[in-house]
Amino acid sequence: MKHVAIIGGGIAGPVTALALRRAGMDVTIYEAYRTSSDEAGGTLGLAPNGLAALEIVGVAGAVRAAAQPTTRSVMTLANRTRLELPSLSEVGPLHMVRRADIYRALRDEVVKQGIPVEYGRRLTGVEGTTAIFADGSRAGFDVLVGADGVHSTVRRLIDPDAPGPKWTGMLSLEGVSPYEVPEDLETTVFAFGRRGYYLYWRNAAGGTTWGVNLPYHRPLSLAQAREVPREEWMRTLRETYGEDVPGGDLIRHTPVTSMLVTGALYIMPSVPHWHRDRMVLVGDAAHAPSNSSGQGASLAIESAVQLARCLRDIEDVPQAFAAYERLRRGRVEKVAARTAKIIHAKTPGPVVQKLIPLLMPLMLKTFMNPDKTVGPEQRYRIDWDAPVAAVS
Repeated sequence: MKHVAIIGGGIAGPVTALALRRAGMDVTIYEAYRTSSDEAGGTLGLAPNGLAALEIVGVAGAVRAAAQPTTRSVMTLANRTRLELPSLSEVGPLHMVRRADIYRALRDEVVKQGIPVEYGRRLTGVEGTTAIFADGSRAGFDVLVGADGVHSTVRRLIDPDAPGPKWTGMLSLEGVSPYEVPEDLETTVFAFGRRGYYLYWRNAAGGTTWGVNLPYHRPLSLAQAREVPREEWMRTLRETYGEDVPGGDLIRHTPVTSMLVTGALYIMPSVPHWHRDRMVLVGDAAHAPSNSSGQGASLAIESAVQLARCLRDIEDVPQAFAAYERLRRGRVEKVAARTAKIIHAKTPGPVVQKLIPLLMPLMLKTFMNPDKTVGPEQRYRIDWDAPVAAVS
């Protein structure tokens, strides 16, 4: 194999590049935007399995240093019920970390490894083993990896009939409020409010970070959402969460300049074809579960590392792709199925609002055995040194 072209410079793309470089391959990242993503995105929860995969590509330490660990999770329901969520033992904490900090850690390692990144290169098509970009430039490849997110161009090139992302009916916004909640520093609270879902945690540096999944009447691109004045978004947030405790106080005390719109929330339905010829999908382009899973970024990181292992060990490219899909599809679709129904509780109508306090405690007692549900997800570890066998 001569050269791997990676389309997308978010999280999955650089992780794929670093893992392939560790496997001894020549890679280039092609990013559609003209600058790096150092200041893009909000906060995400990085699960222990995701952090373990980042160890393989050498950036776990930098990400851990920028993150805030959370060892305890609490769920509140309509301002009335407070439930301690069961936790796993011996897996390590969830880490709350800004996407920008992950991007920065990955970028620094990519630069250190001497991996080329070409900005302003938006993929429009492929001819044979040549990538064609919107600016008229071209680039040859032996393998092309689509790490270009839920609106993936590579996915359409692999299968023009592939499903697109499904909007959840919500937009994501977050902010930092000087209002301090009465929680310890390692507790994250997941709150089902009267009209929408939100979460929050105290910051070690002071104040409280909050994030909302705001029910909205139509999807907006990030550019469209940021065209709306922040003052207007704050009015909408006060109307939606103003009666919630402590959601209302968090938002009322948040300076307008501390509020960030991070975009529409999507999930990916099952993608029938992850690869064709010498093109393959990784990360959100192939699988994007509900953000309720707490596994979106972690699964993308895992898939990037596993793809690199398969290309390292299996010379025949279609066979390597088949082995990669065999390793990943069952795992990611099981996570997606586990959390799909939670989306409806995040956009509660009048009936759901009344039923949530009754149903959630029962669900916790019946289904939320962490060793059976999230245990297999968070204890998962990739053995980088183990050889990958071709699919028989």
